[in-house]
Amino acid sequence: MRKLLATTALIVLTATSAFAAECGTHHKITKDEILAAQKAWGDGIVAIGAAEDHNKTAMELINTLYGYDIGPVLFKPTKTSVVEFRDTKEEALSYFVTGKEPEDKGFALAPFTKVRFDNKGIIIDCDSALAQGNYYFTKMDGEEIKVDYSFGYVEDKNGHLKIDLHHSSLPYKPE
Repeated sequence: MRKLLATTALIVLTATSAFAAECGTHHKITKDEILAAQKAWGDGIVAIGAAEDHNKTAMELINTLYGYDIGPVLFKPTKTSVVEFRDTKEEALSYFVTGKEPEDKGFALAPFTKVRFDNKGIIIDCDSALAQGNYYFTKMDGEEIKVDYSFGYVEDKNGHLKIDLHHSSLPYKPE
């Protein structure tokens, strides 16, 4: 048993060292960058609801924070059931401010006064990262709406974090 554990430990150390060497040539995403991206996303949702031109503000958020221009984005918004996923910028825009999909009611138009993240975990893998937890949307009357989320991040060619995975859902409530 000790020999098996020693062999397993050696394999893990070797794999970790190889990964670290490979990562050494890339900029490693930092926790601070993830926290900044989350703050920008929350501030962006608030800005959409406060904006005179909701569509323009929402498209700025999508262009700035989502990676549709660099590859696929896996986006499962909170309040969708008929068309559950948003594969394009236009579908994301529809969800945030209404338009393309009949079920979309303009999630970001609530309006919200703030969005705060409570990360349960962050995994950084060189030039990609995952974060999971809850985020809380504060309504005008002060009520908070708790939502479960998982976000994936990649870097664009300029080193800016872009969301390539966005899954959010309301917490499960047994009947």
